[in-house]
Amino acid sequence: MKKIIFLLCSFSFQLDAQDKAEKSFEKFKQFYSLLYSFYVDTVDFNKIVETSIMKSLETLDPHSAYLPPKEASSENDRLQGSFEGIGISYNIIRDTLTIGDVIAGGPSEKIGLMSGDKMLKINDTLWAGKPTMKADDYVSRLRGKKGTQVKVCILRNKDVINFNITRDVIPLYSVDASFMIDKEVGYIKLNKFAHTTPYEIDTAIRKLKSQGMKTLVLDLQNNGGGLLNASVALSNEFLEPDKLVVYTEGVKSPKTEYRTDNSGNFKDGKLIVLVNESSASASEIVSGAIQDWDRGIIVGRRTFGKGLVQRPFTLNDNAQVRLTTAKYFTPSGRCIQKPYTENRKEYRADIWNRMQSGELTNDEFETLAKDGTMKIKKDGKDTTIKISETEIKYTSKGRKVYGAGGVTPDIFVPIDTSMNTDYYFKFLRKGILFNFAQNYVSANKAKLLKEFPNEDYYVNKFEVNKETLDSLIAKGIREEISREDSSYQKSMRLFKVVLKANIARYLYNSQAFYKVIMEIDPMVKKALILSRENFSKYKVRNE
Repeated sequence: MKKIIFLLCSFSFQLDAQDKAEKSFEKFKQFYSLLYSFYVDTVDFNKIVETSIMKSLETLDPHSAYLPPKEASSENDRLQGSFEGIGISYNIIRDTLTIGDVIAGGPSEKIGLMSGDKMLKINDTLWAGKPTMKADDYVSRLRGKKGTQVKVCILRNKDVINFNITRDVIPLYSVDASFMIDKEVGYIKLNKFAHTTPYEIDTAIRKLKSQGMKTLVLDLQNNGGGLLNASVALSNEFLEPDKLVVYTEGVKSPKTEYRTDNSGNFKDGKLIVLVNESSASASEIVSGAIQDWDRGIIVGRRTFGKGLVQRPFTLNDNAQVRLTTAKYFTPSGRCIQKPYTENRKEYRADIWNRMQSGELTNDEFETLAKDGTMKIKKDGKDTTIKISETEIKYTSKGRKVYGAGGVTPDIFVPIDTSMNTDYYFKFLRKGILFNFAQNYVSANKAKLLKEFPNEDYYVNKFEVNKETLDSLIAKGIREEISREDSSYQKSMRLFKVVLKANIARYLYNSQAFYKVIMEIDPMVKKALILSRENFSKYKVRNE
């Protein structure tokens, strides 16, 4: 009888909710009709509808979103892992498109476009020097169906060169780098979770194992997530068969479990996962599952805290609404979505607030307490930071873990601010350092490749000399950045390593960049120390 009463009440509630929704929809239609019939001027109804959708979504949660047709298409390309175009990445510097990376095997590489080339014309129309041009304007002209052609005119040093490029399918890789740091430690840098991610990861792991890898450092720093299924496939590489990776559940979405099969290739071996405050969504699924099953050590800083699942719905003009339909939960039952209210500004300021509180930079970090607080020492005094109304769960071996605020790492590594100065960040904000690296490679590429025929030789032998640094500082002065000797001395090593890394990116590829930049990455340094330790003392698998 109680069950029947419950079902009747539930059915009655559903009818009431449906009735309220229909009345609200009718009200909006009446408003729309009034505008059409009586408003004094011509009405842009498409703009009104788009504004209404966006404003409506803002009242729900921070991650439900509306994407206009062009943005929806670009995002779909990113997650599909490919698009049709000419195969470059670029920056807009001083109103001119400047090529950053030329994608290996793509049509631009095949005809000889180079990093640092400046695009003057597209199909005989001058586009350089037009401040009104936006990224979408270039994308719409350079992308196109496979087999079609686009004519470009580029400036390389002082030479003006014309190219006819036949568009093709361009892969978008999610693995930026995979290489051996030493004889036993492999490293994989993953930038997103896309359709191609499982294949790319599987290929990378097989390659590294064949080179002797016994410990894997999986770098998910700044990985904002992507496809749920890709995160499950990645977890499958490390966990035993039939292990729960994540489950999703919402008021209108029944509980759905995602489990591993038996196809992974690194179920044995030490595993270290690097995360930071910008590791979100699918990155948190993977790190949460590995932590809950005590499969590896999570190193870094508390993750972003996005535990909401978005489902894309395509509208009649190919725009897309990405609607939150469920929450996801780690195997122990943690929902790691950080609290949110209607105050979107406060939600977006969360990472800034973490920085201001000292959470991201303080060496004397302590793990979360039972009441959901975090203890640090600030200005020589004990300080307590409230994270959230934290839920406490337990791993398979009984270790305490926390939800409702991101994945808290097993080992904390603060941001290294010892070399930071505002003087250095001025070079970053104005894009001077990256532009300098592009121009340096463009002017010296043949000479550099002759002297450093491969990336490993470059990483070990190339040094940014005083003459090159002086040229960079002089370029800063021309861009109205006054030289500050004390700040320059403090940031000198940072200038050298970041410049060397970016020269490596434009000379070789992204992998070369990471081989250089890890020299100043405290997380990678910590991972290398951990790789030589016995993991059993951390109560995680040691083999």
